[in-house]
Amino acid sequence: MFNLMKSKAFGTIFISIFLLLISSTLTAAVNDPQVEIGNITRIKGQRVNQLIGYGIVVGLNGSGDSNRSQATVQSVANMLQNFGVNVTDNQVASQNIAAVMVTAELPPVAHNGDPIDITVSSIGDADSLQGGTLLLTPLQAPNGEVYASAQGPLSVGGYSVGGSSNSEQQNHPTVGRIPGGALVEKEINSSLDKNQLTYVLANPNFKTASQITTTINNNFGQGTARALNDSTIQISKPANFNQGMVNFIAQVNSLKVTPAVEARVVIDEKTGTVVFSHNVQISTVAVAHGNLSVSISTQENVSQPPPLSPGETTVTEDVKIKVDEGQQGNMMVVSQENTIEDLVTALNAIGATPRDIISIIQKIDAAGALHAELIIQ
Repeated sequence: MFNLMKSKAFGTIFISIFLLLISSTLTAAVNDPQVEIGNITRIKGQRVNQLIGYGIVVGLNGSGDSNRSQATVQSVANMLQNFGVNVTDNQVASQNIAAVMVTAELPPVAHNGDPIDITVSSIGDADSLQGGTLLLTPLQAPNGEVYASAQGPLSVGGYSVGGSSNSEQQNHPTVGRIPGGALVEKEINSSLDKNQLTYVLANPNFKTASQITTTINNNFGQGTARALNDSTIQISKPANFNQGMVNFIAQVNSLKVTPAVEARVVIDEKTGTVVFSHNVQISTVAVAHGNLSVSISTQENVSQPPPLSPGETTVTEDVKIKVDEGQQGNMMVVSQENTIEDLVTALNAIGATPRDIISIIQKIDAAGALHAELIIQ
């Protein structure tokens, strides 16, 4: 229970905070939800592969790269030469074209001719890719081999319009997508072992790895699963399971466990967002936070010399500094029975802003009273 030091400000919310503390205690007692093993793990070796390519977008209505973009001009000249059109760099106008980078993710299992989504991003000084069409672009993996080819009209979720002095922009018009805009040209050899496989946890945790191992062994027999560390579980298909590895994986993935949740507090200082897990605990700590506002204003005054005097007209500045401490600092004592949720609830009740809460949480962590991993983004 909080010992509220500012009786007048906290007296009216004492009962409500008491009820909130009881409610949060009951909520913390509820177990975390059960989830399927397949939703928190992946099979080692079954992964997506990133592809990239350099391409040209055409058909832009004057919103493409300027002639200063030599890479775009040279690329178009080289492309036209492949079609038997001999032009020089100086003969190419690039306002209706744009140089772009094309990225995609190749699924773990993909066959020749399968479509995959692509993202197209401008690398020049184009204003917008709206209405453009991507020309045939090979997509290659880091090893240099081409695994897909991309082409098609772009879908841009934004716009940029303007005149000589006014303009308006919505979202990012220099980035677009083409759903199914690339076709797989080369397959990746990805096969499953007939007897063994390795599961990798999305969020490594010893308790979660132990629960998964126990659940699998309880359903398929002891020795089926063995946790190697906090993120890796080795699984062997039982000898008496005659339905094949695919069916075995499907049954393992459908088993449910209760994953352990790491105690974490995530702070995004740019947006003022605070996210914390329910099991974050704090030691007994006293918190005081005051509001201090410093305002500096400058007023320019013109000083005129007396008539017929040798002086000159000068401009002087009158600087005024105003310090406003606002309301008196709020002081409270948080006991070790309370969670970070209780602290945030009480701070919200007295009108603390997200910025205030972020500052207080950081100071509690610096004092060693926050028993959780603090992540600042």
